[in-house]
Amino acid sequence: MPSNVSLTASGIAAVIVALLISLSGCAQKPVADNVVWQQQLNLPSVKYSAEVTERLWLNIEEISFNWLDQSRDRVVPALLFKPARQQKASALVVFSHGLGGSKERYAYLGQYWASQGYASLHVQHDGSDRKVWRGSRLMLPFRLMDAADTTEALARVQDVKFALDQLLASEHAADFNDNHIVMAGHSYGANTAMLLSGAQVEQDGSLVSLKDDRIKAAILISAPPFYNEQSLDKVLADVSIPTLHITTTEDEIRVPGYYSSPQDRIDVYQAMASHYKVLAVFSSGSHNIFSGWRGRNDSKSQQQVIKAATQALSAAFLKQITTEDSQAISLWAQQHQAVLSKFIRSDNWGV
Repeated sequence: MPSNVSLTASGIAAVIVALLISLSGCAQKPVADNVVWQQQLNLPSVKYSAEVTERLWLNIEEISFNWLDQSRDRVVPALLFKPARQQKASALVVFSHGLGGSKERYAYLGQYWASQGYASLHVQHDGSDRKVWRGSRLMLPFRLMDAADTTEALARVQDVKFALDQLLASEHAADFNDNHIVMAGHSYGANTAMLLSGAQVEQDGSLVSLKDDRIKAAILISAPPFYNEQSLDKVLADVSIPTLHITTTEDEIRVPGYYSSPQDRIDVYQAMASHYKVLAVFSSGSHNIFSGWRGRNDSKSQQQVIKAATQALSAAFLKQITTEDSQAISLWAQQHQAVLSKFIRSDNWGV
């Protein structure tokens, strides 16, 4: 990739290396201890999450695709989750995984959304998927760097656009409301989601937008900043769609020679130009807790609660996007306040 693209390989590498492995400006709530996390297991949202898993075959349909983008000679696997029994979904979420992930890695989100009446298409990015973990451990850092290259970062955007084109041209297009298409992603996937939502990169001295106007909102989990010479405010100035941001106070990237604090996730939220945006910060939990991997200090109950709470909050956000009903988000914040360090919702809905 030409070196004059501001979305640099080193910047993306710093973002995705986190997969190998407080808030400032306001008073902090005490970190929730294990007793609090155990108590949260009794919440209706957490119990319902378990029920979804137990009854998948009753109300959820999963369809796998293995598309080939001939123009790029690149395979684009994908997995569609949708409500069963021909129920038309009221929205479509397109999900982009983090480095080393796959179309199945975040199935807990797709399955939950389908249970709530939404469809989701989970795209697998061939150059930065689970195959990076295969092969010699000595060569792993080099595979990670290749996966983090700017060329791959931009190829992921094209993967999503191609997959969306394919789905909208298929028989499955009738299964969801294409007026409500939402982009989502975790970590590296959140960067992909931001690019598709209007974040701009510099190429040949000019700002270039990769925005897809079909996308009407975005769900950004552990969104890393863009590391280039431009300020976040400028990079994100064209992201005007509603956005939901989910992170934790321990959502950090720490590797030799590089550190990205949890504050970086907050900076992305603050710089986002969205007229309506929501931020939820859990009081603890590692960067990878959202992808199914528990960190050294993550307890089983903590992960169970955070994953279930993320399911419920994202579904509440989708409900507001599709019906303009904000009560579900308000109720969510009340129920989970014991494990939240911060919750902010702007008042500009409908602007």
